[in-house]
Amino acid sequence: MDRYEHSVLLDRDKCTGCTTCLRHCPTEAIRIKDGHAVINEERCIDCGECIRVCPHKAKKAICSKLESMERFKYKIALPAPTLYGQFDNLEDVDFVLDGLLKIGFDDVFEVSKAAELVSAYTRLYLKTDGVKKPAISSACPAVLRLISLRFPSLSENVIHMLPPSEVAASLARERALKKHPELKETDIGVCFISPCPAKVSYVKNGFANYKSKIDEVVSISDIYFMLIGEMSQENEIKAICESGMIGIGWATSGGEATAIFNENYLAADGIENVNKVLDQIENGNIPQLEFIELNACTGGCVGGVMTMQNPFIAKARLQGLRRYLPVSQNFLSKYDLYIPENYLFDELPEYSPISRLSDNMAESMRMMADIQKLKDILPNTDCASCGAPTCRAFAEDVVKGNVKIENCIFASLKEKSKNDG
Repeated sequence: MDRYEHSVLLDRDKCTGCTTCLRHCPTEAIRIKDGHAVINEERCIDCGECIRVCPHKAKKAICSKLESMERFKYKIALPAPTLYGQFDNLEDVDFVLDGLLKIGFDDVFEVSKAAELVSAYTRLYLKTDGVKKPAISSACPAVLRLISLRFPSLSENVIHMLPPSEVAASLARERALKKHPELKETDIGVCFISPCPAKVSYVKNGFANYKSKIDEVVSISDIYFMLIGEMSQENEIKAICESGMIGIGWATSGGEATAIFNENYLAADGIENVNKVLDQIENGNIPQLEFIELNACTGGCVGGVMTMQNPFIAKARLQGLRRYLPVSQNFLSKYDLYIPENYLFDELPEYSPISRLSDNMAESMRMMADIQKLKDILPNTDCASCGAPTCRAFAEDVVKGNVKIENCIFASLKEKSKNDG
């Protein structure tokens, strides 16, 4: 398997080894070694939680700069609906869309427009025979990687629908080639304006056998300042917006779920809550539901670490914007009985589940017994002074040969006392 390219990185010079990130990582991907955090790339899901909680700003999201689009003859912007919630007193989405054209883009294709189409096809998907329920949304790439690593048994529940950003990229390219037949495919550059690093990683790595149609991903925080200088409510602007309440609603938790027009759903946000919901689904300890929407970021995509505004303020602004929009501007016709191939992916990426200790069953059983035996002599206080987030994680590290038992002061003293006795 090719190496997974991440978008969340550590600035070692700023890290003090304070353990804050270690305690919040949902996949226990972080350890403290030699006074600094170390990220296990095989476990990291690029959710950005460590960026959010680090008091020293030692974690950062890596994405493209807008200058990287200069190599393309025709440049298309894909604004995430979260972008609209970043601006105070914004009365019309068209001011943002017009601003994107002014900063150098040749065309704008709203991700919210694609979201309305994805919602329509999701309603069709849920009516298909053989779909395993509850069906889990595939919109959040951090959640998809989390399922693959921690809850592989739930992979069958994941809807095989591409996220709106990817659908928007495909439709934007088609529209550009139709409007400008003189262009070649390689002349067109598609830039997604993203709220989170997980979407950057999605584009970098592709998705199983699917290669992203997006060329570059820039952060909302970078674009924000460029737009502020160009957005003017004094000048007349074109009516560009082609989406409604449903599409823009995808920016906040519950927006995707309510768009399926079925009350039998659950929407959860925040990585800790997502972990709890997935655990309950796996254990069968959850009501009969049709659809589950999960967002790694608190509040939904508005809570992404590459945004500018407090997610709750952004959500309030979006509610004000949505009030004057139609429900949707994108519908399926009565002849749309099938989901187009370019809206679907064939298979989920395969990763080695983090719970798997060995490819050999007998070896795994032996290691599990050794971990439990070692855990019994540990203090079980999860103090993190050993550099691991929990005593269970430390015991696993010892059994795997990654660290020595002496790293735990309590276990070391206990062992010494036993030997002296």
